[in-house]
Amino acid sequence: MSVDVRKLVKKLDQIPDTPAKPGEFHLVELMAIAAAREVRDYDIVFAGTGLPMLGIMVAQYLHAPNSVLIYEAGICDGKCLHVPGSVTDQRACYMASALGGLVDTFGYYLQRGLVDLGYLGGAAIDKYGNVNVTYIGGTYYEPTHRFTGSGGNGDIGTMSRRVVYIMLQEKRRFLEKNPYVTTCGWWSYYWPTGEWKHKREIWAGSKFAEYGPEAVVSTMAVWRFDREKGEMYVESLHPGVTKEQLRENCSFEPDFSRMKGETPPPTYRQLVILRELVDPERIFLPEPLPEYPDEIKRIVYG
Repeated sequence: MSVDVRKLVKKLDQIPDTPAKPGEFHLVELMAIAAAREVRDYDIVFAGTGLPMLGIMVAQYLHAPNSVLIYEAGICDGKCLHVPGSVTDQRACYMASALGGLVDTFGYYLQRGLVDLGYLGGAAIDKYGNVNVTYIGGTYYEPTHRFTGSGGNGDIGTMSRRVVYIMLQEKRRFLEKNPYVTTCGWWSYYWPTGEWKHKREIWAGSKFAEYGPEAVVSTMAVWRFDREKGEMYVESLHPGVTKEQLRENCSFEPDFSRMKGETPPPTYRQLVILRELVDPERIFLPEPLPEYPDEIKRIVYG
């Protein structure tokens, strides 16, 4: 059903900002909203294709209107109405503050330490925040399977003040220690000596020594990192997920000592913004989505 966007924007305050009930939202929507909560107002955000785009755009509609979105292709602070199809989609150029290229985004912003939040994915992550997007099995030159490679993952993951990963929760993806590290986390091998060290030691004297992984939004939980200890812990389990299920999908014993409970579900207002304003074309959201309750339908489509 089509929606008049201009009329809907004026009616957003009429939509209850109360939690949606089980069955009224999709897992992808829960993850996108969880990602959106990581954005702070005035953040400079480096986002990749997919759920990160949904998260930052929802945050800009709600609690972070002054945040600035940068796409690595060179588009800075675009004001597109709907989510672009990728980081190179020219729709993202609408009302942008600057249009450049990789040298601008990586050299002028990221490598100068100006990026507050980086959104990334990964093939595998370990409990110290080290990410592998390069290969698995065999050797580097003769791998069992080679992935797409860093694609900026190594730079963004080590030079953003805070980094949030969005990943599929599987035992083979959440490891005790990654056999190959594309992007360093809080602990990793210091390659000149082979010693296992905290990032603060390896990057001592650099502003980037304090930059690193902040959270992981997986398909089963929200994880957070203890920067002092340098390890991840469970902050919340998604609705319906048990501790035992998470253990079965993790290669190390999850730390539940600071768990707050369930991941908060999306609110009706967040769902409407996500579905009708951010991704009405369902570029990243699945179809079909659960229907709104009747009272929300009347506001959205009335």
